[in-house]
Amino acid sequence: MRNIKVITSLFLLSVIMINCKSNDATVDFKQLTETYFKEKNALNPLDATQNGQNDYNDQLQFEMTDSYRKKQGEFFDNYAAQLEKVDFESLSDEEKNSYDIIKWEVEVGKDLLKQNANLTPIQQFWGTHLTMAQFGSAESAQPFKTEKDYTNFQKRMELYSVWIDSAIVYMKKGIKKGVVLPEVLTQKVIPQFDDMVTPKVEDNLFYSSIKKFPESFSAQQKEQFTKEYASIINTKLVPQFQKMSAFLKTEYLPASRKTSGIGALPGGNDLYKTYVKQWTTTEMTPEEIHELGLKEVARLKAEMEKVKAQVGFKGTIVEFFDHIRNSKELKPFKKPEEVIANFERVYEIIKPNVDKFFSLQPKTKFEIRRTEAFREKTASAEYVQGAADGSRPGIFYVPIPDVNNYNYYGDEDLFLHEAIPGHHFQISLQQENALLPDFRKFNWFGAYGEGWALYTESLGKELGLYKDPYQYFGMLGNEMLRAVRLVVDTGMHNKGWSREQAIEYGMNNLAENESVIVQEVERYMAIPGQALSYKIGQLKILELRKKAETELGSKFDIKKYHQIVLESGVMPLALLEKKVTNWIKASK
Repeated sequence: MRNIKVITSLFLLSVIMINCKSNDATVDFKQLTETYFKEKNALNPLDATQNGQNDYNDQLQFEMTDSYRKKQGEFFDNYAAQLEKVDFESLSDEEKNSYDIIKWEVEVGKDLLKQNANLTPIQQFWGTHLTMAQFGSAESAQPFKTEKDYTNFQKRMELYSVWIDSAIVYMKKGIKKGVVLPEVLTQKVIPQFDDMVTPKVEDNLFYSSIKKFPESFSAQQKEQFTKEYASIINTKLVPQFQKMSAFLKTEYLPASRKTSGIGALPGGNDLYKTYVKQWTTTEMTPEEIHELGLKEVARLKAEMEKVKAQVGFKGTIVEFFDHIRNSKELKPFKKPEEVIANFERVYEIIKPNVDKFFSLQPKTKFEIRRTEAFREKTASAEYVQGAADGSRPGIFYVPIPDVNNYNYYGDEDLFLHEAIPGHHFQISLQQENALLPDFRKFNWFGAYGEGWALYTESLGKELGLYKDPYQYFGMLGNEMLRAVRLVVDTGMHNKGWSREQAIEYGMNNLAENESVIVQEVERYMAIPGQALSYKIGQLKILELRKKAETELGSKFDIKKYHQIVLESGVMPLALLEKKVTNWIKASK
């Protein structure tokens, strides 16, 4: 999974005067896309830093505040008006895609502003407090190479101390309105702040960059920043972390809810429908998605039965899940380094075969790393994109909180999804495409992006993997996880399922350990709708491939199909379908 929030948009608005004459439309529209990107970055400076847009490295959004949401509304209204002035028919095909993408983002952004999601600005899975901790570790996207870099993050830390106050203010408003986190999620957030409180400043995560000064820094520069960072951490950040922790324990936890899905909140059903649209980029209803999930679970369980028979296991499929969960043979590692080494082995196996399926491949470098300790307990494996200028590689993060219980039966599949040819290929190619406007190079649509990554898992046998039936079962298991997500996410948020019902459903259909299933379910509770994006996108990409194979026959070229899907970057699924359909027509 990619840790990027859906991008919303703007700080200060500048009025763009668009000349509607057809011969000027292309020039004007190019200017519109450039301004749109700048204003989006100004509204989302953490995302901008993550994407290598370093003009915003000293800024922080206060995303929960009324004033911020007012700026968002002005941004959306402005661009809705500007799009009306563009001569759409005079645009190129790729510009029409850009137009439709902006229009889609504006419409969904306006829908989200009608909801009260800002009253729960903190949860355990992602958000400003976790991104700031990542940046503070000096191992992420925040650069620490120059004096200006250190000054930038110094300002950002000071803003972050104020952000915590704003978060508390809006969480108190949430308490009054009954819009609060489930109790179990609040319990997961508390240690994330407690862990940021250290007796010695040198042990604090936000002190990490002080231990990694560039060699070019003078003794005076080092002394100055050491003193200033220590002061901010001791007098501003740590007291605020303590304040947030105390608030969570004494006020927020007692007020937290016993229910699991957001459908139980005031306005929760409407909010969930908006999230479903946002994450699937479709008009599918929660009910339709739930039924689709049930069908996919049944289909995949039948495939799993075949593998169970192949390895000679005599019990039921649920007993086979238990066998896999507890198998010592599937937990062979003694050191975290051995887990990383196994992923490196997978990488070496597929390297010779990738060329057979992909003529379009990225230049961005790639690394595999263990997830940082401060977030490893609640993290999933994930890919974090590299910098477009090549200064930072794409990174596949692997959490290994307990190496002795690390079950590797799905690791070949996991590598394809998170790394190559999944997220690393898709995101890097998108960033490297000089023909795309900047706002699209750094954009994200979960249904396309996660759908692509899930689709690549089906290429494993052709890439030289899944020779071990347990690794193939791992592929089925990971696809089953995405099918279960359709059932469980809609079950909790639309049908009123409890956390315990969701966990039980997972235990009956997944081979993951119970602790992993619990973590998954709590993730869906924290970010409703996001888990739907994978399967919805994968099924559309598979559907379009089958359509191309059927209609083109001997003319079908898998390399060309992958190029068509990848070359223009993420987009709503209806636009992808239109693009592939046009390619099929042109190829006949």
